[in-house]
Amino acid sequence: MTSKSAKDQIIKLVELQKFDTEIYQYNKELKEGPERLQEIKIQFEAKKQILKEFDERTKSKQLERKEKEVDLQAKEDEIVKSNNHLSQLKTNKEYKAKLTEIENIKADKSIIEEKILILFDEVDKIKDQFEKEKVLLAEEEKNYIAEKKQIEDFMKELEEKVKLLENKRKQTAVDIDANALSRYERILKGKDGLAIVKVENGSCTGCYMNVPAQQVNQIKKHENLIYCEMCARILYIEEDL
Repeated sequence: MTSKSAKDQIIKLVELQKFDTEIYQYNKELKEGPERLQEIKIQFEAKKQILKEFDERTKSKQLERKEKEVDLQAKEDEIVKSNNHLSQLKTNKEYKAKLTEIENIKADKSIIEEKILILFDEVDKIKDQFEKEKVLLAEEEKNYIAEKKQIEDFMKELEEKVKLLENKRKQTAVDIDANALSRYERILKGKDGLAIVKVENGSCTGCYMNVPAQQVNQIKKHENLIYCEMCARILYIEEDL
């Protein structure tokens, strides 16, 4: 590789790296997009679940109340039946025993009535909270839809930017030696999107390790592509280009 061609290749590779740095960053953000969409969806679904739980609690309390109302009716039927049975009793002892039984049934009935009243109150409180949560959820849904659209629009914008950069990259890549380009792209893939880096203050700006003076001199000659002994990235000196 001649001095001129090596320098030209490095200039083109530096230009290519600028495109690839942006492409790599945009692709990274594009990868994060679906993860963020899934994250906000899970958060919104969790809030929907809270409302669902309130609804289920309301239905559960209403069912419990209906069961108590059935029990209450059964106690009332028992009292009527027992009262009707009083006239059929022949002894004072039997009569007193039946009266005691009726009083016990009435006591049970009173407990059930109290429980029904408590359930009415609990249902009302849960319904009030349900309505408040419903209003909050409606607002959360608006925020969720807005954020979802914002992320999706941003991803579309990034996709367009990547397409534009990839077209520019192709135009630049055609002027690069096939072997140099192949080596560059292998490094690019293995080094998180950074294949060619400058030497600053005697150090590689890719791994920040010292670049020997002898190697610095080789870079300045532009006879061949020079690679960092530590990270294997292509090295260049910006002021020499």
